[in-house]
Amino acid sequence: MTWTLDQIWRYPIKGIGAELLDQVALSEGLPLPLDRAWAVLEDGGDASEGWRSCRNFLRGAKGPSLMAVMARTDGGLVHLSHPERPDIAIDPAQDQAALFDWLQPIYPAERKAPAALVQSPPEGMSDAPFASISILNPSSLRALGQKIGQTLDVRRFRGNLIVDGLAPWEEFDLVGKTLAIGDARLEVVERITRCRATEANPETGKRDANTLRALEDGWGHQDFGIYAMVRTGGPIAKGDTVSLT
Repeated sequence: MTWTLDQIWRYPIKGIGAELLDQVALSEGLPLPLDRAWAVLEDGGDASEGWRSCRNFLRGAKGPSLMAVMARTDGGLVHLSHPERPDIAIDPAQDQAALFDWLQPIYPAERKAPAALVQSPPEGMSDAPFASISILNPSSLRALGQKIGQTLDVRRFRGNLIVDGLAPWEEFDLVGKTLAIGDARLEVVERITRCRATEANPETGKRDANTLRALEDGWGHQDFGIYAMVRTGGPIAKGDTVSLT
């Protein structure tokens, strides 16, 4: 049984900016390189070292307009674009103030303000407290879209690897199994429970789909996608075959 790696995505700043890749090299015990490498800590958030819960950071569940940010990394720079803002290029290590100024018009004023742009630990700063890589199934996305009555952009769910060829919801059967992509091996760990960030349209940054209610009404849960961990590293590329080991 084989499937296809259709897309590769990463999110250099947690909750702020999606970047499409053609290829990437995975390393054992680590997330996708530069995925959630930085995060914007909100005022009053946990400023300790290491992984912290998503509730401490700016994210799409709190400010849906963030879901419309696209990113491109270039050396030490992160280039950001948004339909309502001019493009900007920042060095996360030193351009914190410029990023906060850029975000101010597209983040709700009633939410806690950004306090610091923090560098993530080696395991990244995904919503899972381990070095995760998230995998999505476009067949499940289409099923959810049919339930809602509109086509859904895969960026709503901020996955890393989009694996095509699975039946709807078949990805949940992969928990506890190991996937082979080239020389890389990924152990599927658990399902991903979703939040309100998925209600926002990545083209507009506006909430326009009640994804959580549709998941609950249609399938009795609010899960979409699966988390995996890299057990053996190696390069992967769009179009690679994905199989069980």
